[in-house]
Amino acid sequence: MEDETLRLLLIHADKFEYESKEKAVKEPETVADHSKKGVLQDGLVVFTTVEKGDEASPENTASNAAASIEEVLGWLKTNRVMIYPYAHLSNDLAGREPAIATLKILQSKMLEKGYEVSRAPFGWYKSFTISAKGHPLSELSRTVTSQQQTRQVSAPIKSEYMVMDEKGEVHSPETFRYGPGMKEFESLVEKEALKKGLTGGEPRYLEYARRFGLEWESYADLGQMRFGPESDMIIQLLSDYANQVIRRIGIPILNVRGTNMFDVDVKPIREHLQLFGSRAYELDVDERTFVLRYAACFQQFSMVKDWTLSYRTLPFGTFEVADSYRMEQSGELLLSFRLRKFLMPDLHIYLKNLNEAIDVGRKVHDRIYEEIRKIHREYVSIYNTTRSFFEKNKDLFIEMARVEKKPLLLNFVPEGHYYWVLNVEYNIIDDLDRPREIGTFQIDVGNAQRFDIHYANEKGERVYPVIIHTAVIGGLERYLFALLDSAVRMERQGRNRCSPSGYRQFMLE
Repeated sequence: MEDETLRLLLIHADKFEYESKEKAVKEPETVADHSKKGVLQDGLVVFTTVEKGDEASPENTASNAAASIEEVLGWLKTNRVMIYPYAHLSNDLAGREPAIATLKILQSKMLEKGYEVSRAPFGWYKSFTISAKGHPLSELSRTVTSQQQTRQVSAPIKSEYMVMDEKGEVHSPETFRYGPGMKEFESLVEKEALKKGLTGGEPRYLEYARRFGLEWESYADLGQMRFGPESDMIIQLLSDYANQVIRRIGIPILNVRGTNMFDVDVKPIREHLQLFGSRAYELDVDERTFVLRYAACFQQFSMVKDWTLSYRTLPFGTFEVADSYRMEQSGELLLSFRLRKFLMPDLHIYLKNLNEAIDVGRKVHDRIYEEIRKIHREYVSIYNTTRSFFEKNKDLFIEMARVEKKPLLLNFVPEGHYYWVLNVEYNIIDDLDRPREIGTFQIDVGNAQRFDIHYANEKGERVYPVIIHTAVIGGLERYLFALLDSAVRMERQGRNRCSPSGYRQFMLE
């Protein structure tokens, strides 16, 4: 028995307008004259195709679809939805009755969740006009079945953006006054905090990527890259370089290696997975469900929990260039930047306490900025943290701003919701004037206990360490993206190094 399936195309639109013209099937859905037209302003248009299946479980299919749509609405921060029957997403269409039943249930489920929902009639040829917003999440697709396991979608986490100047004073992003040399920081605030100004177009760096043999692999799942001889050499050199860079932090680092597949029934894996959310890349094998790791955390934590540690051995780090997987949505994929399979040079540092983590964290922050400045770029960063951690450690934030030589964009999140107390996202502003996260840094106060990683202190007592997560140069593909985008910038500035031979020299440097 096949699962009933819904195929969804989701467009975030400034405006969508339709008019029913004539019957497309013998018995279309009956509509009153006033319902033959519809308009949606600043909302999500859900183009929907119901495919054939057992046609016996529209309730399950609609519930799973509603959860998937709700997740996207949380990202977009809108509550207006238009469900639009659209037969052109499949050649295997369900019959009239199950299709209409599923669409009605989907509309009802979304209304129950408190959204403003309208629905175009089934079975009519319709004209429509649409103005899509054109940002990275404005065009997404989904395939939903009646049997799929849909994760519980919680309400979007409420957070508050603020700007901290270099003196430590906090300002509203709406009223902050930008000084000279803050153009890129202003762009970050507008797009991340104020949610405006996203631009479209094809990035110029893709031309360079093709010359180096960076391509999508058409025989695999979406979001999988292949590397020709030149780009493979670059990736191998970047892997070696990432290994060298982390040694400059000044602590012992142990290289480890492991697997990429973990059982979701293992308690710490399941709990961590619930924090990660819907982007888990899962597969079923022999009636068991596994998740492909989305960084090196699972393998390194599973390994270190079996080690005998004492206060004398801390701090130390574990490192692996880990093949990592995230179920990024098809509309978000971008060659060498947003992928479903990528290489993460993931370093975890185990520290006795929070004070030691803050001290080492300063060194990590310095190294991250040192590396991006080697390619003549600057990061503009988002500091996700709690208000209590910020207030208790304001000197740390002022010091990090001194390294940045610019204000900080703070994002205050609820207390106790995340396993970290500080999570820094280091962004460049790319050729399309969009923030692109490259480097990462977190202070983790929750996972040591979750995975039972512990050490014995001076009194022989069992203590859970604080863990720093970092990828100093970022994911290898993303760092390569930064290099290519920098080559584009140099070319626009008329610098000769961006001739075919010149940008090869730039890459080698």
